[in-house]
Amino acid sequence: MYSFFVSVCLHRILYVYHGPSISSFCLCPGNGRMWSERNNMKTDLCQDNGNWKIGKLEIQTGLKYAQPSTMIGRTDVNSVTNWNAPLVWEGTFDPVVIDAIYKRMDPRVAVLLFAVGKYTRFLKGFLESAEKHFLVDFRVTYYIFTDNKGDVPAIELAEGRNISVITVPSAKRWQEVVLGRMKWAAATIDNRIRNEADYLYMMDIDSIFHNRIGAETFSQLSAVLHRGYRNSKRTGFPYERRPKSKAFIPVDEGDYYYTAAIWCGYLEDMYKLVKYCYTQSEEDAKNNIEAVWQEESHLNRYLLYNKPTKVLSPEYLWSDYDKVTAEIKVVRVSQVIKNYREVRPNGGH
Repeated sequence: MYSFFVSVCLHRILYVYHGPSISSFCLCPGNGRMWSERNNMKTDLCQDNGNWKIGKLEIQTGLKYAQPSTMIGRTDVNSVTNWNAPLVWEGTFDPVVIDAIYKRMDPRVAVLLFAVGKYTRFLKGFLESAEKHFLVDFRVTYYIFTDNKGDVPAIELAEGRNISVITVPSAKRWQEVVLGRMKWAAATIDNRIRNEADYLYMMDIDSIFHNRIGAETFSQLSAVLHRGYRNSKRTGFPYERRPKSKAFIPVDEGDYYYTAAIWCGYLEDMYKLVKYCYTQSEEDAKNNIEAVWQEESHLNRYLLYNKPTKVLSPEYLWSDYDKVTAEIKVVRVSQVIKNYREVRPNGGH
């Protein structure tokens, strides 16, 4: 159901919304606070410029959950970075508590997915598994970028969840798809999604959800550790090492190696990073060079000098090719086995 309404706060600011019916809310003058009424709850959501941000960590009275401990926790893995950002593993958070906190904040979540060429075959598995495990009971819109709208399956979605299909050109090389998604994502965020979402995920479509992913992923900018390099020294990271590229990282620098198959954050922070990856790739193209791992190389350079506010463990992107190791207590998302030569437009080269 769609609705159109106007809310006036203190007779000073007018907000007009046209879209799926949601609870009324308004932007307050002076301090830029936003409050909403949903299920008779008043929620502090934003600061400064009226954009959605993580607010007060409030829960409803009467919520039942296990008592946290000061002495018991994960001892087999590191759960904090050296810049004091959380490094999230199973056992480092309580899903009951954290989901309860963020459901009160009620963000509009966008998930950007690219399914070009034969990659449309992965849509059904991704979407059906996401509906079971991904941000259950949150508002989510899947933005599907594809060159074949007819291949987008009809999926039964929960209340408050939507699919939006965006047509993009076909590609002759898989590298064009990878680089092109930064271009199309930046343009679509700028022209449309900015008005429809507060929080944004970039995710690869050739993945399946196996267990819950919830509000523990939320932060200003969250990055996921690449499973293949979680125990590597920085000298072994597959960073771009050629100084000619804008993605260049010296061999004696580096924190972690992050995957570009899933990353998330506040919409404006994600837009800044997506646009950065696109513009840096364009600069490389002018100099007749392509970063070794395309946008992933530019992503890693950005996150080295602009630290993520939360780092997610490889639980948040494993691979069906790999044996699950002892520190991975739960696989939340996994990339599926596929014949790259068959599904990629240029045979995987």
